[in-house]
Amino acid sequence: MFIRKQFFQDLGNESAFLWGARQTGKSTLVKYLYPHALYFDLLLGKEFERFQRNPSLLSEIVRTSDPSQMIVIDEIQRIPELLNEVHWLISNHHRQFILSGSSPRKIIRRGGNLLGGRAMRYELYPLCYPEIPDFNLLHALNNGLLPKLYQIKDAKNLLASYVGNYLKDEVMAEARIRNVASFGKFLEMAAFSNGEMVNYSNIATDCGVSAPTVKEYFQILEDTLIGRFLSSYQKKPKRRVILSPKFYYFDIGIANYLLKRGKIEQGNEAYGKAFEHFIFNELKSHSHYTQIQYPIHYWRTTSQLEVDFILGDHEIAIEVKSTSLANPRHSKGLKSFAEEYNVKKMMLVTNDPYPRLMENVHVIPWRMFLDQLWAGQIIA
Repeated sequence: MFIRKQFFQDLGNESAFLWGARQTGKSTLVKYLYPHALYFDLLLGKEFERFQRNPSLLSEIVRTSDPSQMIVIDEIQRIPELLNEVHWLISNHHRQFILSGSSPRKIIRRGGNLLGGRAMRYELYPLCYPEIPDFNLLHALNNGLLPKLYQIKDAKNLLASYVGNYLKDEVMAEARIRNVASFGKFLEMAAFSNGEMVNYSNIATDCGVSAPTVKEYFQILEDTLIGRFLSSYQKKPKRRVILSPKFYYFDIGIANYLLKRGKIEQGNEAYGKAFEHFIFNELKSHSHYTQIQYPIHYWRTTSQLEVDFILGDHEIAIEVKSTSLANPRHSKGLKSFAEEYNVKKMMLVTNDPYPRLMENVHVIPWRMFLDQLWAGQIIA
């Protein structure tokens, strides 16, 4: 059992949506936090059929329950019509709900009721560093951080099943994609853009579809919480900067599978890419779970100077390098960024064994960086 960092901070008596991709652990988390809740699981065939035929059954059941009892509906996106009943129960009986699901895309597409601000929104990501006792970086970079996959020795078969059954089947069905072959090809080509700037035209050519279709496919991945864009930092630049966003799959293991990476070991090219992806996911999780909600950008000039992550309003600049012996050339982008903006702290996150100050750049081992991040010592 992993103790998650997502614990519905500031929820009080309000209801909430909990969104997250398949197998991130939503059901396990809600059952752990609310063991005595009135629980409805719409993945169960009989439960689904009962409420699909007659959504008003929900109101009839809830009105006979303990008024102080939390009500959980798992996989709420499967029957969007239930949200009208939930809305009525919140408004007229002051009942509190946790409504979990893989994403709100299906509800929005069908014009469903997202409760008009009566429910807070939370997301659950794959596991993050402080949630895992005896964290093993190499294991995480190879298997990814979906709870079920992290716990086994070799996740290749389960990753294949996840990509086939969920990414290709469920996501395509939800998005009503007719060209199965082109979307399957797109998932692989999007993986080649993982951690890179997105070039819609090049991907469109490789997939045999139009650039607008590729943009739509990326939007589907973002809407279903399978992928995230990282926008460029563009505030009053002196130098010409790249405007295209970067793209990351929500989990390292998914990217590994789609890229057909072999075993990731320290020192090989795949390690560096996966290591940067891992740090990005930690930053996203920290920003969301702590509700600081600081923006994260990258910065890159047309002359190829780059900083991996800019936190807040150019408060913290972070470059991620897999090297175990950082040197001044690794901090070239950081120093160039500092020439344009007043940066509170420049950090080079590496595999170095000891922290040190290299001129005005803090070289910091990745584990120490994450300890400080989650302790609120990097950005607050």
